[in-house]
Amino acid sequence: MERVRKIAVIGSNSFSGSDFIDLLLDDPAYEVIGISRSPEKSALFLPYLKRDSSRFSFHQLDLNHHLGKMLELFDSFRPEYIVNFAAQSEVAPSWEHPEQWFRTNAVALAELVNRLKNRDYLRRYLHISSPEIYGTCSGTVTESAPYNPSTPYAASKAAADMLLLACFRQFNFPVVLVRATNVYGAHQQLFKIIPRAVIKIRSGEKIELHGGGMAVKSYIHVRDVSRGELSAMRDGTAGEIYHLSPDAGISILELVGLICRMTGVDVADCVRSAPERPGQDAAYIIDSSRARQTLGWRPGVSLEDGVREVINWIDRNWETISRLEQNYVHIP
Repeated sequence: MERVRKIAVIGSNSFSGSDFIDLLLDDPAYEVIGISRSPEKSALFLPYLKRDSSRFSFHQLDLNHHLGKMLELFDSFRPEYIVNFAAQSEVAPSWEHPEQWFRTNAVALAELVNRLKNRDYLRRYLHISSPEIYGTCSGTVTESAPYNPSTPYAASKAAADMLLLACFRQFNFPVVLVRATNVYGAHQQLFKIIPRAVIKIRSGEKIELHGGGMAVKSYIHVRDVSRGELSAMRDGTAGEIYHLSPDAGISILELVGLICRMTGVDVADCVRSAPERPGQDAAYIIDSSRARQTLGWRPGVSLEDGVREVINWIDRNWETISRLEQNYVHIP
């Protein structure tokens, strides 16, 4: 029998973090603790709650305010792997309070890593980064592309990545970084474009498209991302960066058109244009050859199948979802 491996997931309440935990709990070889600043959400948004697992426990701790308690938890649990999803992650609102994005995404991260670098139990620290650090992404954007952040969010993530890689070079800190493109799937926050578009269609409301929806994005299913993150955690090389992306990009207008066709409505009746957001990148396409070649990873869920999953999830839970807040609510 394979020995139990201990994993700590920071940001366990996040969409990607909760799916990663759900994937981990498929394997009896993993014992997992989840850490988030907010209480656990319902099973509508946290799929792992549908499991009856004694191999997971949740701890409500804020990286900005409870670092000491978090380190005490780590020292007691002694995780071989720490995976960090925690971040102020929304792009457009980062212009309003950039200091809050830097406080969580860079300053708190610096304090955490400075303390973790001397822990002898830590085999790998997997950090969830973002392609936003590159600015507009088009053509072949590899992991060695220069940083060109165009928003406070992107700049804060770039600062964190540079610090982590400096700690690897100076102290051999066992960091691996993952940058995935636009993640989607069932259980996602309702203000994100795919669930939001479905909800607007079901409610008979217009879908607002910034810049007419011309920006090109790369949508990748959350379970494909979780599989890639798990491979990077187990088999990635310390100090390396791995991209996770689909084979092609799609404009937001084309994406909404796909959702409209799948729900039986005319896109012309469902959308309206709005001014473009400050710092919106024209394209968001990156190359994931490294993960495909060295980790044996590749995406397995088609955009059509993934969108259908989101539509079915919303329809099954419409009575609850239709009553929930559907706009982003900032928590400092």
